[in-house]
Amino acid sequence: MEKFASSSGQALIEIQGISKSFGTVKVLNNIWLSIKKGEFFSLLGPSGCGKTTLLRIIAGFENPDSGRIIIDGVDYTYVPPYKRPVNMVFQNYALFPHMNVFENVAFGLRYQNLDRDEIKKRVFEILDLVQLTGLENRKPSELSGGQKQRVALARALVLKPKVLLLDEPLNALDPKLRKEMQIELKKLQHNVGITFIFVTHDQEEALSISDRIAVINAGKIEQVGTGYEIFERPRTEFVANFMGARNLFTGILHKLNKHVFEVELPNLVRFRISGGESLKLNESKFKFIVRPEKILIRKTPVKNNSFVSVPAIVESKLYYGASTSWVLKANGFLIFVEEQNKNVKFKNEFYPGEEVYAVWEKRNIVFLEPA
Repeated sequence: MEKFASSSGQALIEIQGISKSFGTVKVLNNIWLSIKKGEFFSLLGPSGCGKTTLLRIIAGFENPDSGRIIIDGVDYTYVPPYKRPVNMVFQNYALFPHMNVFENVAFGLRYQNLDRDEIKKRVFEILDLVQLTGLENRKPSELSGGQKQRVALARALVLKPKVLLLDEPLNALDPKLRKEMQIELKKLQHNVGITFIFVTHDQEEALSISDRIAVINAGKIEQVGTGYEIFERPRTEFVANFMGARNLFTGILHKLNKHVFEVELPNLVRFRISGGESLKLNESKFKFIVRPEKILIRKTPVKNNSFVSVPAIVESKLYYGASTSWVLKANGFLIFVEEQNKNVKFKNEFYPGEEVYAVWEKRNIVFLEPA
């Protein structure tokens, strides 16, 4: 059992051994997480991995089969949603169509025994924060997708929850507006200082807005870390594939001495690495990745011990304007390369069928944990 705790700072939410099944299907399997106060934390994974179920358990809409939900030191595992210091923004926003913006935002405040002036003050403060001032009299049908999303955020934030839960709230927006709202959402979270737990299946979205990310696969946590750690240093084959590291190599490790190992890629290349004892490899066979953007294409091998050069043949290319994607074939194995078109004037050009070398620095090799 592995427990993923916050690296530093005060933990606001402790998810302790949460499991959940629907019938015979195990949706969550012994989830442990610690989320810091004021953190923007994302649950990232493919559809059906259990991330929304975990969010609903935190909110109180589902009860776990086992485990506990601790918020700010208090056990809320079986406390109903309306008694929890959390609020939730749903994927479809769930706005009341017959109410205007002001009434939608004020709805929850009317159950807190506040007088009319205090309600009005808090509603207009939050509308200003989400940049909806002047739209308070409009109905949801008169709003754009981005404006509806802001109303849903305002309605949740006006209650001043300790935790805001967001279930893929940007899914309904077009790509351009979605990117704009990612920036606004991160800025808003910074301004209010509330802990956000954000569910998404979009890798780029999670990387751009999160302080930390939990990657979930089939009801289990594969890895927790910053966007940089998840993207650049995936621990498992699933995380590597999910984050777009398409070059997965299977190698054989030959120990030469205490500190030096030789890596063999059968029928391709052999090269030496130092510090292999830190790889914690139990078997001679292992897997590693090299991200497509870390690989270069060269007409000749690089004669430098810091680099690996693999002979290959150009299979195809796709030009995207800012970048070019190449597919190379090395003894039947495909190698994917992403090249930024920084200096087109001096750019090397390669053609299908041409013999080249796929080149990468040894420091860009990421060894994966044994399955």
